[in-house]
Amino acid sequence: MNILKMLRNEDGATAIEYGLVAALIAVAAVGAISGLGTKLNTTFNNVSNKLR
Repeated sequence: MNILKMLRNEDGATAIEYGLVAALIAVAAVGAISGLGTKLNTTFNNVSNKLR
């Protein structure tokens, strides 16, 4: 009886799904911030070169 109850329990699957969603959001955020950082670096270098 306990085995059937354990097989029907979906709490672990839901937690894994939330973990996967969080991981995908983190990967997207890192990618976006990395691209933004590169653009900001270029902008600051351009301003610095013009001030010299």
